[in-house]
Amino acid sequence: MQNKVQETVTQSTNEGISTIAKESSTDTQTQTLANIVYFIAGLFEISLLFRLVLKMTGANPGSGFVSAIYSFTQLLMLPFRSIFPVTTTTEVGIRAVFEPATLVAMLVYAVVAWGVVRLIAILAGQSSQEL
Repeated sequence: MQNKVQETVTQSTNEGISTIAKESSTDTQTQTLANIVYFIAGLFEISLLFRLVLKMTGANPGSGFVSAIYSFTQLLMLPFRSIFPVTTTTEVGIRAVFEPATLVAMLVYAVVAWGVVRLIAILAGQSSQEL
């Protein structure tokens, strides 16, 4: 969301006084910080969602993409390991895994991002509706 800035310029000329109103949009530093926080949180959320779907569908961990997702999200999952038991099923050579901790991680990262953005707004002296 951008802040609207209205500028009024009054000029005195030989023909009289003229007033010009200009409206422009500016992105504040606070909004930029909030956007960065939401962007990073979005990357975390999407990566964790990929992890959840790939694990549940029994994706091949030897694949480059799957391996990259698992490696990156392994760091994000560290604080949430062992919260819940992992459910595993194997059928027709496919090993599907359900990790409830991934859902908890997604929820926690979303709440933390929202809290950081609220803190940025408070420190910048903005109301809750400005961000």
